Amino acid sequence: MTWLPSNDPILGDAQSCEALELVVVPRTRDLGNFPVRRALPHGKRQMVGPFIFFDHFGPVQFISGQGMDIKPHPHIGLSTVTYLFDGKITHRDSEGNVQEIQPGAMNLMTAGRGITHSERTPDVERSVGQKMLGLQSWIALPEGREEIDPSFQHFGAEALPTVTDAGLSARIIAGSAFGKSAKVDMVSDWFYVEVTLAAGNSAPLDADHEERAIYIVDGEIDIAGDVFEGPRLLVFRPGDKISVTAVRPSRMMFLGGTALGGPRYIWWNFVSSSKERIEQAKEDWKNARFGAVPDETEFIPLPEKSF
Repeated sequence: MTWLPSNDPILGDAQSCEALELVVVPRTRDLGNFPVRRALPHGKRQMVGPFIFFDHFGPVQFISGQGMDIKPHPHIGLSTVTYLFDGKITHRDSEGNVQEIQPGAMNLMTAGRGITHSERTPDVERSVGQKMLGLQSWIALPEGREEIDPSFQHFGAEALPTVTDAGLSARIIAGSAFGKSAKVDMVSDWFYVEVTLAAGNSAPLDADHEERAIYIVDGEIDIAGDVFEGPRLLVFRPGDKISVTAVRPSRMMFLGGTALGGPRYIWWNFVSSSKERIEQAKEDWKNARFGAVPDETEFIPLPEKSF
């Protein structure tokens, strides 16, 4: 997904839980035909582990003839993770990958030294209409791996490990959690898990990872006596095991990983530890030096400024 203009996230109310470092309230922006909420980056927190961008799009009901149309655009220095709860998206990229993204599947596109991709509603769903709800995150690549070859990985929902217990359901999208590990190849240490809880049930957020957060997609949860409703991003200090209890049925994403060695620069869809590398990427896009996406004739021009 491209860096579309959106309002900056804001801080939530201070809470009493000592392990809680930051509460972020994503602000909503209507991007033509669907709403987007952005939780990262934030003025007080650029990343959680390597997660440097976190967008929550929908819910939206597309009527017949409508859909998502994100034209070809470039990325460097990051991986995109697209995860859907409802709807379908067709991914196409300059490496020749074409993949229909469906709910519960893990889709990881690593840009590395540079890739171009588009995201559109499939023809069948466009003709009949569809509901859409999902998340897209950007994972900043570590120094020394920012210029790796571009690639794309897809794992259907049935291929991802799951955990079920009384009132709890979890799908491990990347990394390890609840004693299970996904088979996704990663170039740094991070984890990403969908967790749903019935009212009155609990789940642990282990202290195994250096940086971690919970994104509440919908519902309401209790942590050490503090109550939070979605959408919210809760960022925790390292070290303490956290117990999350659902006040009402809730859907969350557990996420985080090892902190990267130093900050990253973000300009439009480019992420890098080097300002000069971003300037080069801007020139490359203006001068059509990125690869083209097969079967696409449109593209998003380089904006005059980033957002």
